Amino acid sequence: MNEYNRKWIYLIILSLVWGSSFILIKRALLGFTALQLGSLRIVFASTFLFVVGYRSLRILTLRDWKWIFMAGLLSSFFPPFLFALAQTQLDSGVTSIFNSVVPLFTTIVGIALFGVVITKRQIAGVLIGLFGTLALILAGMEFDLNQNYWYSVFILLSALGYALNINIIKKHLPHLSPLAVTTGSFAVAFVPALAIVFYSGFFNEIISDVQMQNSLWYLLALALLGTAIANIYFNKLIHLSSPVFAASVTYIIPIVAVLWGVWDGETINLYQLIGGAIILFGVYLVNRKKRPLY
Repeated sequence: MNEYNRKWIYLIILSLVWGSSFILIKRALLGFTALQLGSLRIVFASTFLFVVGYRSLRILTLRDWKWIFMAGLLSSFFPPFLFALAQTQLDSGVTSIFNSVVPLFTTIVGIALFGVVITKRQIAGVLIGLFGTLALILAGMEFDLNQNYWYSVFILLSALGYALNINIIKKHLPHLSPLAVTTGSFAVAFVPALAIVFYSGFFNEIISDVQMQNSLWYLLALALLGTAIANIYFNKLIHLSSPVFAASVTYIIPIVAVLWGVWDGETINLYQLIGGAIILFGVYLVNRKKRPLY
């Protein structure tokens, strides 16, 4: 299979897996607090990665660890907590729509910090996408009073972390295997996450809390499939393609997540769909390549 086909297959698989992650977070939150969910997600994912990828860490240099430390905090430590916090107040479908700003943030970060050249069309796409994000927040605050749209800030912070992570990996860690980058990133997040697990009271509660025991299966699926394995393939995608193409996984994620949300009884109103469509149009402009004249 050639490189072009592989990157599209990775993109589709990741969209389906990560699109399903939002409903898994929602179900896991029925038994866990946001703090417990975020920390356990990291610990379970890290444990799996240590088993399959510990040998890959031997090749890492001190310089590599500097960048992996930064990437690990930005993409592997903070986002699991931020997504869990956001979904305590926002539906899974709405959360996924906000997450679609990742390609826009990737472009902005690439220009501002990594010297990426951008066209006028891409600038327009960034502005349109940011306008769509603002419209989605304002429309949600006015027409959907059952959700606290201020919690969307947590998703936007996660998106910024992902954007920084993508650019760091592409510029400073292209010589490392995706498994080494993923395992190293979660190695950075593992110790503080484990400390939070102990602090959260998980071990005292799991023995007698039936709802927590039931939610544990959703959390395990989220940690192993939606976090550990998915991050390995995402780092493969970053190696095979451009940062913005890799970030475009968020094209399909909202579609999958919204369908799961509707199946689970969530409602998506017209204003949310318009805001999401504006964001995705901006992402399209950022990603669209200029056609040759002949």
